[in-house]
Amino acid sequence: MTMPESRTRPLPRGRRFDLRATAMFFGLLATALIAGGFAVRALAGVVERRPAWVAVLLCVCVALVLAHGRRRRRLSAARLARRAGEALEVATNTALDALDTPPPAPPAAVIPAQRYARDTPGAAEVPVVPDYAALSPEEFEEAIAALCERDGCADVRVVGGAGDLGADVVALSPEGRRIVIQCKRYGDDNKVGSQDLQRFGGTCFTVHEADVALVVTTSGFTAPAEEYAEQCGILCVDRDGLLAWSAGTAPLPWTAGAGGVDA
Repeated sequence: MTMPESRTRPLPRGRRFDLRATAMFFGLLATALIAGGFAVRALAGVVERRPAWVAVLLCVCVALVLAHGRRRRRLSAARLARRAGEALEVATNTALDALDTPPPAPPAAVIPAQRYARDTPGAAEVPVVPDYAALSPEEFEEAIAALCERDGCADVRVVGGAGDLGADVVALSPEGRRIVIQCKRYGDDNKVGSQDLQRFGGTCFTVHEADVALVVTTSGFTAPAEEYAEQCGILCVDRDGLLAWSAGTAPLPWTAGAGGVDA
């Protein structure tokens, strides 16, 4: 008895296994992964300094989302390789642009010292008064020390900080007198009160051995504070007095009868 010959059902055309295409696919995929790894390693430091890399990461995420949404579509090895090459080209161009772009210049540091500007060559020097209210307390102390140096004081030191006992700036006047200054960078609505003056008055002469005790503020003084300062011989320089001192339109604060100074 002859058995009927069974025929092997041919595989659908679209499902044939192509060893060459599969090997090409994995080879291109491995190349893309290795190139991407080298690119990420080389540009890791740039990513930390360059916000532009956020755009690169977004592009990669968008590409992954698109690839995930279309994974059911049958993609040939050539199409996959082309898309991988395009993604690498975009990432490389963005990296090169980021490397060629110079880093942003740091914000200009506040120069507390007194500066001068000239309108025209040979013209007289015109003082440029800084915005003292915009300075930090430490910068304000540096600015006052710079004013003292500008006006001929020697051995100018900023000593403010924890345990300064009320002294922020100390200096020697051109006449050799020891100047002790307390700096109060207050707002317009926050005046220096009598308690501030009392704390300073308890140390400026006895502890710091001041010949001239000076309180400089960017605001003003309360009436009780001015009365206490007058009794103790402390010179008070309010905002208007400070601006006049800085502009050079008033006598020096440690000079008797200086304008803008309440003594």
